[in-house]
Amino acid sequence: MSLSDADREFLTLAVEQARIGRDEGGVPIGAALVSDGVVLGVGRNRRVQAGSAIRHGETDAVENAGRQPAAVYRNATMYTTLSPCDMCTGLILLYGIPRVVLGENETFRGAEDLLVARGVEVVNAQDPECVGLMRGFIAEQPHLWNEDIGEEGPG
Repeated sequence: MSLSDADREFLTLAVEQARIGRDEGGVPIGAALVSDGVVLGVGRNRRVQAGSAIRHGETDAVENAGRQPAAVYRNATMYTTLSPCDMCTGLILLYGIPRVVLGENETFRGAEDLLVARGVEVVNAQDPECVGLMRGFIAEQPHLWNEDIGEEGPG
């Protein structure tokens, strides 16, 4: 499935958040939560910046969106620069977000199969900038990357 102009616009917000996170010394993953064409919240992975165990891009975007009625989530799309991990997949499923547009899944493939199995529409933009942000980060900071995804690894 191809991206609409609105999808590209909202994914750009997530990419901007990823760049900000990188520039702050964090993991370059960004997200935007959009419902009925309205941006509810944007966020970025802030585990390093906030000393947080759970502030991934998607969780930060939902936190920044604030409390919302279930109906808002049921009409929302989560835009994220990277395939959602197990934790962020759980967030998407918990709130019944029916659609996810991801920037890429080449550098990391999260729980997309679970999302699809649970009826969530997953659209992969395979965006070259998203791939480049993650490849560069993983090469430069393998220890932070492994920490972020709960893996043991070099560094």
